[in-house]
Amino acid sequence: CQICHHLFTNKSQQNDRLLRKKVLQASPENALTPAWGQEVTLKMQGVLEDRTVVEKDCKLVFVIGEGDVNQALEECTISMKQGEIALLLADSQYTYGHLGREPDIPAWAPLLYQLELLDFREKLEPLSLPIPDRIRIGNQKRERGNFYFQREEYGMAAQAYCMALDMLTTHTNDSQRCASEEEDEEVNDYRVKCLNNLAAAQLKLGQVDEALHTSRDVLFLDPQNVKALFRKGKLLSDKGEYEEAMETLKKALKLEPSTKVRGVTISPEHI
Repeated sequence: CQICHHLFTNKSQQNDRLLRKKVLQASPENALTPAWGQEVTLKMQGVLEDRTVVEKDCKLVFVIGEGDVNQALEECTISMKQGEIALLLADSQYTYGHLGREPDIPAWAPLLYQLELLDFREKLEPLSLPIPDRIRIGNQKRERGNFYFQREEYGMAAQAYCMALDMLTTHTNDSQRCASEEEDEEVNDYRVKCLNNLAAAQLKLGQVDEALHTSRDVLFLDPQNVKALFRKGKLLSDKGEYEEAMETLKKALKLEPSTKVRGVTISPEHI
C-alpha cells in the first residue's frame, strides 16, 4: 500500500524516529488507553521491507512491561486506544537487533506492523487462575526466558524466569494447595527447569551467591537433580567451602559417574 511504501522509503530521512506510527482507523475520543502492567489483546501482523510476513497473530495476549513481546509492540500498544488500528514502522533496535531471529528475520531488519488493539484489562493474579492456565502462562514465560538467554540478554532472561516462577504455583490466596497430585508434580517439574535456567542466567550476570541459592532451591524440589548438584558443588568449591562441595559433587558423580567436573579444584586434604 502507499502508506507502507511511504513509511519504508522515508525512514532514512527521519532516522531519529526509531518508532513511527500511522493511525489507520481512529477510536472514539472517549476510548481508553492501556497502562503499564495491564494485559492487552492485540491483532498483529509484521512484515519485512519486501513485504514477507514474519509475524502474525489474530489474538496476541501479553502484559505490557513484562518482556513477553519486543519493545516496539509494547511501546506502540501503550499509545493506542481500544479499537484503534495503526501501522508501526519499527527500527531493528526495538525488535530483533543485530542478531535478527532465525530463520526468518535478518540482522538489523526494520519491521512494519499492522496492529489493532482489541481489548485490555487488569492483569490477573496467578493465584486466581486455574492450575492449567498457570502452567500454560508459566511455560510461555520460561520459553521467553530461553529466547533471551540464547540472545545473551541475561538480565531479561532472569526476569522472565522469575515471572514464570511466580506463575508456577499450586497455592491459593489462603496458602492452601489447590492442585491434584498430577498437577502438583507437573508444576514442580517446570519449577525445577525454571530454577536451573535462572541459576545459569544469574551466573552469566556474575550473581554467584544468588545462583547458589537458586541451585539449593532446585535441590529442595529435586534432591537428585544432577545439574543443580554439579552447579552447587562448583560454586561451593569456588567459595572455598570444600567439605560441602566434595559431599555435593560425590553425590552428583554417584548419580552420573561419566560426567566430568570441569573447573573444580579441590585441595588434596579435602578429598
